[in-house]
Amino acid sequence: MKENIFDVLMYLFENYMEEEIEMFPDSDVIRTELLEAGFESREVNKAFDWLDSLSLQQAVNSSVTATFRIFCAQEIAKLDLECRNLILFLEQNGILNSVNREIVIDRAMALEDEEISMEKLKWIVLMILLSQPDEEIAFSRMEDIVYNLIPTYLH
Repeated sequence: MKENIFDVLMYLFENYMEEEIEMFPDSDVIRTELLEAGFESREVNKAFDWLDSLSLQQAVNSSVTATFRIFCAQEIAKLDLECRNLILFLEQNGILNSVNREIVIDRAMALEDEEISMEKLKWIVLMILLSQPDEEIAFSRMEDIVYNLIPTYLH
């Protein structure tokens, strides 16, 4: 099976994280389930590391209302123009604040061997918003975008 970290994260999101319970009640049981489902041990471990790093990044109340973000060369190489525009759109529309924007970029960059498409980026944003306290409204709005219930860009 040629699965990657993102596939493991999606499996976890769809089966555990979306339920509003403790993110991972017993990680050893879940690791075993993932291995039995055919995911490689290396990818499972990387996915758990990705999630552990995410849980360490607690949201800080952002008192700055207007920010300007310049992407470095590595970020530009990883996040194409469409992805960078999506991040800007989400921030301008109040779905991401400047702190969550930085977490999104950090977690996208942490998927080192992954190519980040706009669809993957949407799911990363959704996972991050789910993990942050007091982001229920932003999560709900992003969920509508991910599931194509509303158009991403309004012209």
